[in-house]
Amino acid sequence: MQVLTGIKTTMVETKNQKHFVLVHGACHGAWCWQKFKTLLESASNRVTLLDLAASGANMKAIQDVETLDEYTEPLLEFLASLQPTEKVILVGHSLGGLSLALAMEKFPEKIAVAVFLSAFMPDTTHKPSFVLDQYNERTPADSWLDTQFLPYSSSQSHLTTMFFGRKFLSSKLYQLSPPEVPFLSTSSNSQLH
Repeated sequence: MQVLTGIKTTMVETKNQKHFVLVHGACHGAWCWQKFKTLLESASNRVTLLDLAASGANMKAIQDVETLDEYTEPLLEFLASLQPTEKVILVGHSLGGLSLALAMEKFPEKIAVAVFLSAFMPDTTHKPSFVLDQYNERTPADSWLDTQFLPYSSSQSHLTTMFFGRKFLSSKLYQLSPPEVPFLSTSSNSQLH
């Protein structure tokens, strides 16, 4: 009887289990979700962390990423690999919101819910970078502190690479975190279009 009860409990947990896919923001990687992943898994959820192109541990060179599709490729490939009836909960932070929007457009049948967590949310009228362009127009340049915006040689000259500086990380993003945390993100980069 105890064995059957244990099996029944496991079956119920699996049936109610949610699958979260967590998408990082600019200048970050999957590492930034690690503590949250642990919490979700402790509540019997399945969690997938992805490094978008040229971010975190993804070894693709930023110079090889020229479009939002290319930047979002790891997420798009993951969604394409899901079983036809499987649905996930997408959670995107900051720049990750643009990747969520693209994924929602390409794979609506595979997404149960999309959560934009302090994330850029594009509209259907403008190009994907419109929200970033508007943000940058309204934000004083000095508020970025030591963040670097660098053009790179590409077939599309309007592309810019962004690297959060240590001052920006420690005073704007991780001011309440242990001092070693901001330096994890300096190994990652992201691209704006």
